[in-house]
Amino acid sequence: MTTAADIRARTQDMPAHGITFREAVLVWAKVAALSFGGPAGQIAVMHRILVEEKKWIGETRFLHALNYCMLLPGPEAQQLAIYIGWLLHKTKGGLVAGILFVVPGFICIMALSWIYALYGKVGVVQALFFGLKAAVLAIVLEAVVRIGKRSLKNNIMVGLAAAAFVAIFFLGVPFPVIILAAAIIGYIGGRAGHPAFQGGGGHKSADRGVTDAESALGEDIPDHARPPISWSLKIGGTLLALWIVPVLILNASLGTGNVFSQISVFFSKMAVVTFGGAYAVLAYVAQEAVQTLGWLRPGEMLDGLGMAETTPGPLIMVLQFVGFMGAFRDPGSLSPLMAGTLGGILAIWVTFTPCFLWIFVGAPYVEALRSNKALSAALATITAAVVGVVLNLAVWFALHVLFAELIEARWVGFSLEIPVLKSVNIPSLVLTMGALVAVFRFKINMIAVLGACSALGLVFYAVTGYAG
Repeated sequence: MTTAADIRARTQDMPAHGITFREAVLVWAKVAALSFGGPAGQIAVMHRILVEEKKWIGETRFLHALNYCMLLPGPEAQQLAIYIGWLLHKTKGGLVAGILFVVPGFICIMALSWIYALYGKVGVVQALFFGLKAAVLAIVLEAVVRIGKRSLKNNIMVGLAAAAFVAIFFLGVPFPVIILAAAIIGYIGGRAGHPAFQGGGGHKSADRGVTDAESALGEDIPDHARPPISWSLKIGGTLLALWIVPVLILNASLGTGNVFSQISVFFSKMAVVTFGGAYAVLAYVAQEAVQTLGWLRPGEMLDGLGMAETTPGPLIMVLQFVGFMGAFRDPGSLSPLMAGTLGGILAIWVTFTPCFLWIFVGAPYVEALRSNKALSAALATITAAVVGVVLNLAVWFALHVLFAELIEARWVGFSLEIPVLKSVNIPSLVLTMGALVAVFRFKINMIAVLGACSALGLVFYAVTGYAG
């Protein structure tokens, strides 16, 4: 027999849209477990489950949320999960959706980082990552083409992409400066009404979907999506403190030269400049973490990217590996593994905490942001500049994957790494060419290419004893 208490309990757990919080948690866990393939794949998974299968949110509202997330720094797929979770179940819904989205990847990357740190010089492990590097290079090149097709719609945008490539590859201009310059150019062009700077659309998620009226959330804006300014100030202040206070404490107590202080500042900076997706910012991370800070060697950056490509969660999870290795190599009074673990956790904390801040504070005002033409133009220009930055990443990867020896040539105003042709790595070149054919000619999915290249690396090692 159903009692009044049972009805009250069920009603409290049943919002107006009819989706219980418990049911939502299970669905977000499913989304997290299937979130392979970078942002495009992750967004497609969310669209299929939330729009097509569950019909919790309509097509128009889904794209509305996605377009806002594209305006923000950080991983747009994770921020989209936070946004939809917040729409469905207020603050706790956004927190659960966003946290679950990164938990599987965090666990996998931490385990792989331990294995890499302990056994990275073992032949089998080296052979595995030797294969991964070739596949990653092909995937990054495919990202250049994909982003370019979407964003370089006129000669001005092509010119901006070319300028961004020259600036970062030849002149060594920092990534944040390139993004800021692109945003200013786009904003001014949009304000002037120049047609070349009119931003558009966003990702194409799928051809089928349901209308907002047919979805569980409906067309109306939920009451909690129109919070008072006091709520925004409270949640914003709390999240800002969770992000910034640990950074201040570490720098004040350990000094700015300590590796944990450096990790906290470096990745906090990444959290506010990661426009255009993970591939764009990785060029800057590689430049700083390898060449300036000395946390990684060039090949190790590729190994970390291979880890992130083959595990669920945002591709930007590679930053966890970077933080791990940075602290592992400079542990201070801690054991290397303990320092590495803390370094990885710290990198993820300061990378993802701001994502919740952007959504919880900004989402209630998303309509004003979406209708701002100058802001849309700035986004379009940033995306064009990102093409040049990602191309720089692809060239940088290719040089270090395919050649064993590079010579630094310096001219007035810029420097350039030139490969020594006789040092070309023939096995890596062959494997990379095969990966390129698989990706571009046969459109084989990313996980299959990564798995095949890893397996071929192991086979080659078993036959020849060569591990890359």
